[in-house]
Amino acid sequence: MKHLLTICATALLLALPVGTQAQKTFSGLDPARFETQIDGKKTALYTLRNQYGLEACITNYGARLVSLMVPNWNGRFEDIVLGYDNVMDYHTKGQNFGATVGRYVGRISGPSFMLDGKLYLLQSDGKGHISHGGKPGFQNRVWDVLEQDRNRLVLRYVSPDGENGFPGELTVTLTYTLTEQSTLDVDFKATTTKPTVLNLTNHSFFNISGDLTRDVLSQNLWIDSRRIATYDSNKNVNGKFLVVHHTPFDFTKPRQIGERIDMDHPQLKITGGYDHAFVLRHPGDISKPSAIVYDAQSGRTLTVYTTEPALQVYTGNGLKGNQVGKEGIKYQRRTGLCLETQHLADAPNKPHFPSTVLRPGETWHSKTVFKFTTDPPVMKGVPQAASKK
Repeated sequence: MKHLLTICATALLLALPVGTQAQKTFSGLDPARFETQIDGKKTALYTLRNQYGLEACITNYGARLVSLMVPNWNGRFEDIVLGYDNVMDYHTKGQNFGATVGRYVGRISGPSFMLDGKLYLLQSDGKGHISHGGKPGFQNRVWDVLEQDRNRLVLRYVSPDGENGFPGELTVTLTYTLTEQSTLDVDFKATTTKPTVLNLTNHSFFNISGDLTRDVLSQNLWIDSRRIATYDSNKNVNGKFLVVHHTPFDFTKPRQIGERIDMDHPQLKITGGYDHAFVLRHPGDISKPSAIVYDAQSGRTLTVYTTEPALQVYTGNGLKGNQVGKEGIKYQRRTGLCLETQHLADAPNKPHFPSTVLRPGETWHSKTVFKFTTDPPVMKGVPQAASKK
């Protein structure tokens, strides 16, 4: 009976129109609640679907992933990302649910950096650094919609020369694709008019259980990393690395996220849980999985592939139940897992970190693939079992 209901729901879903003309979404979001003007530009909700019934809803405000409907082991579709059901909450509540964060995700100390012998002073938050590109950042901008079809949405934002102190007019194109292979692809390209630095990511809070009232601590996590970038006592990257072997950060074999999250470790005390950049062993190689998350209750597996050299893993330690999201859910501590593919924080001031410099005439390209399956053995066997098909 459950399978019959799923088939009927999927048939109804595929019959619905896509884009802002849709009167309803499979997730239950009302597109009308995303239609307004912010900073003189129109915002809207855009819906992507594939032939198997997967649905991604995206708003051009902050180029955000708002909802992602994915089936569990018996075919039941559920939303697996945290977020709001209207655009004004995204605009006023200051949370990065699903957002495209930039110009530079993470902190840059100073806040300043030297490039080609010139010192660039960045917007200061009064604490000696700039975080997530400053305010407003890319997550607070209305992006232009260039193209849309059933599976794909192309967005663009042009960041003016000097925005929050960053040099160069930067043109960023972001393509979301919901493929027939049950992946959500996040593909960035950027060009600049002056030498600059750049570090973009998608900041979705995943909870692949489909129950956004549950924490993520029982979910199993594997990461293709043997080192993390460490913080000083003020949560600024200090330029050092910690080998994860024999520490709570060792996910080279699948472990429950909550198994060691509250252990007495200096790095965990600084952040109140996981909020660290894991240095990936195969940077630039999108054919190899970077991380795998498995939820036994739903049977869902999320596998992450990326061209980026690091993965920021954040376990929603700062959620306090005061953010009321979709369906009136109050998001409690650790009910979301961020898997932010990126370069390292403060790389412009750490020459031994992978470079984030982009120059005129070059095209910066970053791609991340989030693949969804219901294949529990992935987490019980070798990581190669999750290799991209």
